[in-house]
Amino acid sequence: MKKFFQDFKKFITRGNIIDMAVGVIVGGAFSAIVKALTDQIIMPLINSLLALIGGKEGLAGAVTILRPAYDSTGAIDLANSIYINWGAFITAVINFFIIALTLFIVLKVAMKSSQMFREATDKAMKARLTKEDKAELKARGVSRKDKEAVKAYLAEKEAKLAEEKAAAEEAARLAEEEAKKNSTEYLLKEIRDLLKENQELKSSAKKK
Repeated sequence: MKKFFQDFKKFITRGNIIDMAVGVIVGGAFSAIVKALTDQIIMPLINSLLALIGGKEGLAGAVTILRPAYDSTGAIDLANSIYINWGAFITAVINFFIIALTLFIVLKVAMKSSQMFREATDKAMKARLTKEDKAELKARGVSRKDKEAVKAYLAEKEAKLAEEKAAAEEAARLAEEEAKKNSTEYLLKEIRDLLKENQELKSSAKKK
């Protein structure tokens, strides 16, 4: 039983399961938006056009009665009749085409963006590789098409350059301090401090 729950936990925490759950939730919300667009905007426009042509009830009246049932007033009771509802079918087809068109546009934009990002990444990597880098990659047996390996190499190179820069800055700082020590101003200051210290020692000896 414990193993069963462990396997179940692994199953529900897998990345693709979470992605699928997010997709289902977003898809449900998107379906509600499409339904509202169809029912509240598109269908009223279609019904108004049909009313102008001659169909007073629009798509709501686009039915074919197969076995009619009548109410007490003699009017057809659709709730108890058998009929083909062409209006509902056309509405479902319109919903389908709106969803399909929207998904096509979203996927096309996403694929185009992904392709542009890959091309930009490849271009940037190739621009950063010098002749020495290419030779080093070849010596290591790394293909330039292997993006992850090239990234790792460039990161290693940047880290090495950063270390060298830090070492050079530290060496420059030490050299500057050494130069200051050897300067005339520094020597005069040291002489002054020594004379002052000597005078203080003499004053202290006299007091004793």
